[in-house]
Amino acid sequence: MDNALYVGLSRQMTLRRHLDIVANNIANADTAGFKTEQPLIRTEPKAPARSADGPNPIKFVLDSGLARDFSQGALRTTNAAFDLAIDGPGFFRIQTPGGQRFTRDGHFRLDETGRIVTQSGQPVLDPGGAEVIIDPRNGPVEIARDGSISQGIEQVGRVDVVTFDSLSVLEKVGDNQFRNTSNAQPQPAPGSLVRQGMLEASNVNPILQVTDLIEVTRAYESLNRMMENTQDLSRRAVERLGRVE
Repeated sequence: MDNALYVGLSRQMTLRRHLDIVANNIANADTAGFKTEQPLIRTEPKAPARSADGPNPIKFVLDSGLARDFSQGALRTTNAAFDLAIDGPGFFRIQTPGGQRFTRDGHFRLDETGRIVTQSGQPVLDPGGAEVIIDPRNGPVEIARDGSISQGIEQVGRVDVVTFDSLSVLEKVGDNQFRNTSNAQPQPAPGSLVRQGMLEASNVNPILQVTDLIEVTRAYESLNRMMENTQDLSRRAVERLGRVE
């Protein structure tokens, strides 16, 4: 295969990955607390596929990982008692069968045992790592900006909000949650406020994502035409060489 086709194929692979990421961003434009993602691309010099009068080494295009924009999305009012939004940096702590997870999606509910849980039933944790349990018979629940939970004049619990010195330690694990991939311990986020009856919207900009989708699609199509033309030139060169011989 010609070197140009090898390089083109490497770029096509990264464009397909880019297309998947953009499509996922658009699909989650209405997901509470979702953070926009984008691919990281790098070039890597390699020896040519064969000896040729051309650049040596040639540069292939490789997928270098994923970048995530953790900037805050807009806060929208729902007036639901257990819908919570974080105004500022930080994450809610969630207990799952696979360990603690972290999320900006505060679309919580009360389960049949009185625990504050995610929509899939995973309990929300307090600063001590315990489940937050409410007795609904004790009256309406009020959640203050510091995360403390009260019923009437009695404080009955607290929702924990934590952050990390470096957000690069967080890895997405599905269900709009992240896990800590390092030994770094989560720290309190004292400057952040908990807003009851609100949810943080996704920070996806649909217009920018659709524009990106069009650009990636056009780049893929253009590259595909280039590769087809390269193959056609190689085929005709072989045919002419055969006629000369």
